[in-house]
Amino acid sequence: MREELLAIIEKNSRMDLKELAVILGISEIDVVNELQALEDEGIICGYHTLINWEKTSIEKVSALIEVRVTPQRGQGFDNVAERIEKYPEVQSVYLMSGAYDLMVILEGKTLREVSSFVSDKLSPLDQVLSTATHFILKKYKDHGTVFGQQKIDDREMITP
Repeated sequence: MREELLAIIEKNSRMDLKELAVILGISEIDVVNELQALEDEGIICGYHTLINWEKTSIEKVSALIEVRVTPQRGQGFDNVAERIEKYPEVQSVYLMSGAYDLMVILEGKTLREVSSFVSDKLSPLDQVLSTATHFILKKYKDHGTVFGQQKIDDREMITP
């Protein structure tokens, strides 16, 4: 039941509790209790809304920053990652395998703002060896949601 509940709310966290109860075949109070338990255990870490910023008047620039770092003895990459994650511009930090160590996802108002963050705050950190910035020019799909696709009315036309 737990895995099924997580799979459902991962796709639609706004689903009504009554509807979840019906789908899962349990009572509404059991759904509430299970969600609370999942939050308490740190399995559910937050609820987010996915916004297509291109359809708003708000200017937003996103970038993926590849970061190579020197791991610290006994700490690995944790200390530098924790330092980077504290900046409000930083949306995500991931430890990666491959040619670089951390993937940092940033948001800013302009390309210059993001570039300044990388050169003034990220690159000067002691453990950072190098960075490579990749600006996101267009999102086609994010968190399983396809952007820019018009909904097709697939209902059959009924004529008298």
